[in-house]
Amino acid sequence: MNENEASPSALVDHTADNPSSDLVTQDSDDPLEQIPDSFRVDHHEGLVGQRCLKSRLEFEVGDVLASFSARRHCKKPHRMTVQVGESSHIELAPLCIELINHSCDPNVFFDVTRMEIVALKLIAPGDELTFFYPSTEWRMESPFDCECQSYRCLGRIDGASRLGPVTLSTHLLSAHIEARFSELDHAEKANRAFDIGLFVPLWERLLPG
Repeated sequence: MNENEASPSALVDHTADNPSSDLVTQDSDDPLEQIPDSFRVDHHEGLVGQRCLKSRLEFEVGDVLASFSARRHCKKPHRMTVQVGESSHIELAPLCIELINHSCDPNVFFDVTRMEIVALKLIAPGDELTFFYPSTEWRMESPFDCECQSYRCLGRIDGASRLGPVTLSTHLLSAHIEARFSELDHAEKANRAFDIGLFVPLWERLLPG
């Protein structure tokens, strides 16, 4: 996230490098490593040696699966941060949330205003949890080729600034991403109006008196 800037395999490898990690248990004494009751860590189906986060419960659209917080605030993004504002990036707590992989047809949304993980569709026990990385990331240092195999798959995954508002129009986006698109749209309209303002007096001077 910039975790969100990693491929699904890179995300899981982050924990796989540490086989003794308490991420695979439900009973860690460290609150940063505790797994919410609604989640369980599992092996990724079809990707040998990689792990993912799955739901232990059923959720309806709009349900809050869990809250998250900032383990650390970062001035610059890296592949394990999530963007929560125009220039704000955090490392996630609990740590297990870093195992939520990307999908172009996600079933959860990271509400970075309320710091909650929200269901986008019906989630059954055992379903892998996925979210759309560009929904929070304006820029990504490590774009990747998506292999989610969804009918909505965009192929090359990059930050929202590279994908653009038209490509992302069918996705729920974080407020800071929507705000940046709005700023760019207003700037473009202002530039267009300025250009027209310069052109009209010139055109009037060219017209016969």
